[in-house]
Amino acid sequence: MALVSVAEALERLLDGAAPLPGEIIPLAEAAGRVLTEPVVALRTQPPFNASAMDGYAARSTDVASVPAQLEVIGIAPAGRGFSGTVGDGQAVRIFTGAPVPEGADTIVIQENVRDLGNRKVEVTEPTAAGRNIRRAGLDFGQGDVLLKKGRALDAAALSLAASANHPALSVVRRPLVAIIATGDELLPPGSALGPDQIISSNAYGVAAAAQSVGARALDLGIAADRDEAIAALVRKAVEAAADVIVTLGGASVGDHDLIHDVLTGEGMKLDFWKIAMRPGKPLMFGRLGNVRCVGLPGNPVASIVCSQLFLKPLLARLGGRDYRQDVRTARLGAAMHANDLRQDYVRAMVRDDDGALVATPFGIQDSSMLRMLADANGLIVREPFAPAAEAGAECSVLMLR
Repeated sequence: MALVSVAEALERLLDGAAPLPGEIIPLAEAAGRVLTEPVVALRTQPPFNASAMDGYAARSTDVASVPAQLEVIGIAPAGRGFSGTVGDGQAVRIFTGAPVPEGADTIVIQENVRDLGNRKVEVTEPTAAGRNIRRAGLDFGQGDVLLKKGRALDAAALSLAASANHPALSVVRRPLVAIIATGDELLPPGSALGPDQIISSNAYGVAAAAQSVGARALDLGIAADRDEAIAALVRKAVEAAADVIVTLGGASVGDHDLIHDVLTGEGMKLDFWKIAMRPGKPLMFGRLGNVRCVGLPGNPVASIVCSQLFLKPLLARLGGRDYRQDVRTARLGAAMHANDLRQDYVRAMVRDDDGALVATPFGIQDSSMLRMLADANGLIVREPFAPAAEAGAECSVLMLR
């Protein structure tokens, strides 16, 4: 099978991917989720003419010229309005959010009022009609469409939905990613290692990548290099209703790279296997019924880079999110050799130099070296057959943070 370009691989991976069906969840659990239908106001806000300030509700004709003395006939705290009517020469002590009493058409702020005692106050600044009053429906009216379908629910959107009296919302279901690591040499962190064993690290990075775009991650553990062990975990992923199965390692061409055969044996239809990129050549993709299967390389750096380029866009689309890679233009901080037929993603340190980005590649790019990836804040993108480039030449950088 010929090597597939990065662009074509991403296009095929996303082909047919659409937001998952909706589910209704409590408002308190909806942060970051994506609406499957518009949010319509169930009430008017404010539901009545409300005071915008602490002060005195009065008739504007009584306070058009000052000083003016008024008789205080009652009090209106928020949540407990004054039930009477304000007449000529009268006022009601009022607080922010309380309904404006009948007869009053302005609010004199308390800083402009002097208490004379015996329920008498003196207004020291003139106040026009309508001042410091929030009219009913100022924010929205019942039946107004407040949030559109596809809106991600941030702090403001959640507060708006709550004020519109929605206790729950219909949102896109979060994609479930089942992660299966493979290899007899792998043990979980904290294990006592034998002489030929290493720690399984990739699953944690892949899970974090999935969660960063709103997906759920189900770590099914490590499968031994045996067909039946891998198949058992694949079946467990299907039983868990995973939307995406991610396998780690075992997708190359060695005698112990069994993933392809096991997945096709379980019914997967292979879409592509091996792409023209570095690191990450052994990437595999296929469909097992409605489940998308992504075979990531076993090398830790390749696994995480492929998660950035392919897994995150896929999961974001399934979750109804708009996801775009942060690619910027920079200048090379060091010379680079000519490239071959594969698209390179070179770990680099990116810094700001008087408003211009400078990307300096690390000297070693071995795909097993996680520390260098953790230190890097960008990946220099080198197109296939790119010629040698001197320091200072323009380049593209995929920002990681």
